[in-house]
Amino acid sequence: MSDHLNPPYGGQLVDLVVSEGRRRELHEASRDWPSWDLEPRQLCDLELLLNGGFSPLRGFLRRADYDSVVSDMRLTDGTLWPIPITLDIDEALATELEPGSTLALRDPEGVMLAVLHVEDVWRPDGEAEAAGVFGTTSMDHPGVAYLRRQAHGWYVGGRVEGVHLPAHYDFMTLRLTPRELRSELVRLGWRKVVGFQTRNPMHRAHHELTLRAAKNAEANLLLHPVVGMTKPGDVDHYTRVRCYQALLPRYPRHTVKLALLPLAMRMAGPREALWHAIIRKNYGCSHLVVGRDHAGPGRDAAGQPFYGTFEAQEMLRHHAQEIGIGVVPVGTMVYVEDHDRYLSADEVPEGARTLTISGTQLRRRLAEGRGIPSWFTYPEVERELRLRHPPRHRQGLTVFFTGLSGAGKSTVANVLLVKFLEMGGRPVTLLDGDIVRRHLSSELGFSKEHRDINIKRIGFVASEITKNGGIAICAPIAPYSSVRKEVRSMIEPVGGFVLVHVATPLGVCEKRDRKGLYAKARAGIIKEFTGISDPYETPKDAEIVLDTSDLSPEEAAQAVILHLEREGYVGANGGG
Repeated sequence: MSDHLNPPYGGQLVDLVVSEGRRRELHEASRDWPSWDLEPRQLCDLELLLNGGFSPLRGFLRRADYDSVVSDMRLTDGTLWPIPITLDIDEALATELEPGSTLALRDPEGVMLAVLHVEDVWRPDGEAEAAGVFGTTSMDHPGVAYLRRQAHGWYVGGRVEGVHLPAHYDFMTLRLTPRELRSELVRLGWRKVVGFQTRNPMHRAHHELTLRAAKNAEANLLLHPVVGMTKPGDVDHYTRVRCYQALLPRYPRHTVKLALLPLAMRMAGPREALWHAIIRKNYGCSHLVVGRDHAGPGRDAAGQPFYGTFEAQEMLRHHAQEIGIGVVPVGTMVYVEDHDRYLSADEVPEGARTLTISGTQLRRRLAEGRGIPSWFTYPEVERELRLRHPPRHRQGLTVFFTGLSGAGKSTVANVLLVKFLEMGGRPVTLLDGDIVRRHLSSELGFSKEHRDINIKRIGFVASEITKNGGIAICAPIAPYSSVRKEVRSMIEPVGGFVLVHVATPLGVCEKRDRKGLYAKARAGIIKEFTGISDPYETPKDAEIVLDTSDLSPEEAAQAVILHLEREGYVGANGGG
């Protein structure tokens, strides 16, 4: 590897993409191999393995390396590596594989991106991994929730040969590999580069913070935001990147560069800060900005932080010399009104009035169409945010009814449909349980697995309607809390979501039973019937609770409308 690609602060880069001749060989041989269609997090991991961002890794971790990383943050050869890079697969595929076999790794369209030479196949202890990597087994932690709810139950490890890097069609000039970015930094004459990690839009505090960090390190600035997977609910990367681009002219000329990192974050706090430093060194950084609670997911359901405020800084300081990267620690930047400037929290004069806006307050201002103060963000950033987050009465919306059979969900949903159509302004779609069963889920039964699949399908369709500015009214039974939460998490990033629990008592529902379903269920003729032989998990997170025992359908629908008006989903003129 030539020296001009390896500045003094950069380590050797792994390059796992094979030659054209070897690529043809692999394509020819792959006809006889099993294959795996990579999921979003796996695609991010594979890309950084192939392009050298995860140097010195040469593939997905084998079991011995995995165990060592989980327990000690090191590979078996002693190399510091804090996050396990694993390929999770389902049991059906796992039973086909054994050491010495070969697995084709494909993108969602079936294009082979890489070949995995299998060395280990095993069933991991997910709880032990969560405790080791995240320091918690709480499902409130998004990394733990992914590991326990979404990841498949088996891991396969081994050396990887790359055929193609994953294809991207957005911001292509900003998607530089480590080798390309290092070459660009050398061309610019940048020998000291401080990297800034962010998964949020940059506001004035971030701008001031990065200016200070670069000045203190006497270095140029690399804005290197994550555009792979971040924390659920984060602003989409298209909007974030446009915000960064809008902000670039506010930096001194020839001192800042923007590039994108296709990383799937784990939100692992201190361990992740260390991981980010190793990755940024591979991309050519000599220093990394580390803020308070770096890469942390915030607080649990009880309001307790998962990690200490400066735990990430302390972790990285401890290992900085071993990695060979400088740490630029930063504290909280606050706006001091009397001085009309941002200062570090420990610099604020006694008695001075400081101003701040939390992420929740910012989202509420956007949702309500209220102004954002110029001291908080720049107008060009505000414009981009408003394009993505219009006021609630112009957003898409899902109203999701849940309740027992016979509770009145469908009747109220139909009245609500008519009221929305009368208002006008947005297209409205009703996804009633029976309608969906007939048109989307006719092949499904009523086991828990099939019910969950049915609700996920409803959630997917509703999310697409909501994302495109329409109103989706859903009225399934949806008896299980976990899948309702999954649907909420699917929809809230793209629009409004309101859960309506139609809490009509079981006795009333049975009396209304025109089809005789409850009687058949009690007689054992119908198996797995919600409320009789199968549980209904009462929602604890419903925005609206209705009991139609003493409410007419119109009164119930009007109660929903009034709530939507209060929350701003219905405009002052009644429509969108």
